[in-house]
Amino acid sequence: MLLSIAKWVTVGSGLLAVLVTLVSLHSSPHWSVRLWDFPRVQIGLVAAAACIIHALFFSRWGALDLALGAATAGTALWQGWKIFPYTPVAPLQVKWSDRKPSPGKTKRPSFRLLITNVLMENTQHDRILRVIDEADPDVVLAVETDHTWAAALQPLRAKYPHGVDQPQDNWYGMMLFSRLELEDCKIEFLVQDDIPSVFAKVLLPDGPTVYLRGIHPRPPEPIRDQDSTPRDAELVLVGKLINEAPDQPTVVAGDLNDVAWSPTSQLFARLAGLLDPRRGRGFYNSYNANNPFLRYPLDHVFHSHHFRLVALRRLPNIGSDHFPMMVELSYEYDAPIEQPKPEMRESDPEEAEEKIEKQLEAAATGDDMPGRE
Repeated sequence: MLLSIAKWVTVGSGLLAVLVTLVSLHSSPHWSVRLWDFPRVQIGLVAAAACIIHALFFSRWGALDLALGAATAGTALWQGWKIFPYTPVAPLQVKWSDRKPSPGKTKRPSFRLLITNVLMENTQHDRILRVIDEADPDVVLAVETDHTWAAALQPLRAKYPHGVDQPQDNWYGMMLFSRLELEDCKIEFLVQDDIPSVFAKVLLPDGPTVYLRGIHPRPPEPIRDQDSTPRDAELVLVGKLINEAPDQPTVVAGDLNDVAWSPTSQLFARLAGLLDPRRGRGFYNSYNANNPFLRYPLDHVFHSHHFRLVALRRLPNIGSDHFPMMVELSYEYDAPIEQPKPEMRESDPEEAEEKIEKQLEAAATGDDMPGRE
């Protein structure tokens, strides 16, 4: 009896892994489809385990057994192929900085950026203040900041006098703190009137102006029957804006509510011509801090090929469901030679326009915010 149950659990889990993998191939923005972009590691492991266990203990090597083996093995390989670029054995997309001085300069200009989703309901304000003090970043981007969080983080202004505050009580507030001088620092609402993004020019000492954009698009999620249309539109719109000024040193950071290997994140990176320092280094999973088995890389830093990497770290738990992330980037005049931009596909501009048009249509009917009261 137990052996029979084990067999059907193995077969069922293997078939489920195959099914959700096929579902994820569809381009639909519905949350029930885009949900399966996230757990590719878990799906691949389930498919591999089902394939091996069935072959070792239950297969009679008939046609159905062989079909199941081929399907689960193919699923495991395909999922592995999707996540492989983000493993430590893959080639680096962003090279390590050697920190040697550029010609005529005493040092290469660099800066440390910390991003954190504080979780609006989190009341452990002192924990993020301690983490920021210990990490000593130059720029801090905090999201999910309501008015309570805005008050709690005001002590940072003594050390980080530059920036902007946009507290909101809808989980999409945003605050930027910088000890480096900023220009044109402003809040924008690119896609929806309750989803802010921040834009600023960061002036590096003895270095260039870095164009920083902080974003936190609305995610697909089942509770409000929210699809990925607003998120996808914001990402591709930011990608298009960056593409219009391709030679500017640029950094995009924030909780993107998307994994790096999703079709939309990949499209965004190609449109913007930005690099991902995670590639070849690891997942650096930042969410969910409360569940070690279901963690995904949702908090991102993408940057132009003008930078090499000095450091990339996941920081300690602050009581939020997200871990803070910190990256240190070094602007280096010869970096673009070794770090080519991702190439745009011929279909990318058309796909981007389709995503923006879908958002415009959804906004016209209110379908882009089905849970909004």
